[in-house]
Amino acid sequence: MGPRLRAAREHRGATLTGVSCATGISPSTLSRIETGRRKPTLEVVLQLAKEYGVSLDELAGTAPAPAAGPRTSVLRRFGDDKVVLPLTRYVGGLHAHKHVLPAVEEPSARPRQVSHDGYEWLCVLYGRLWLALGDQDLALAAGDVAEFDTRTPHGVTNAGSDGPVEYLIMFGPQGERLRPRTPPTPGPVTSSERTA
Repeated sequence: MGPRLRAAREHRGATLTGVSCATGISPSTLSRIETGRRKPTLEVVLQLAKEYGVSLDELAGTAPAPAAGPRTSVLRRFGDDKVVLPLTRYVGGLHAHKHVLPAVEEPSARPRQVSHDGYEWLCVLYGRLWLALGDQDLALAAGDVAEFDTRTPHGVTNAGSDGPVEYLIMFGPQGERLRPRTPPTPGPVTSSERTA
């Protein structure tokens, strides 16, 4: 359950300190629970499920298959009008979600950075995304991909004033990575190579 609790917290963009302030559970206790060095009581699990907006079944990994129908009911809205659409069933293990950042009149200050355990793969679908990754500032456009160890401080914001930005996240809270199973394809074959 520890990895699922950590994934749920990180999915909400919450820090151990923030969760501690909201629940009264010390940051060190939360950390030990997330790393499996301490078993949480039912009371603690109930508090955390409520704080993270997830069900006990999700935290236990026993959530039933979602009912057929529109997926818009799982949209989560955050204070900055960011919308997150979870694309995987459980919060533990490698999971995916789609983010939509609203249009801005002009790019804001450098994005606030966070760091935590895990590994992330990010792909921009639409718009321009400003990724602050450690000391680097990357402007990503539709089709651009970035992957990084999330222990590196990172943050994102809409980089343009021409509309919203949409991007996909694949996140491995335990450092799981995407594993390509096909070899890289060589460059285009020229007509002279075909006849050789």
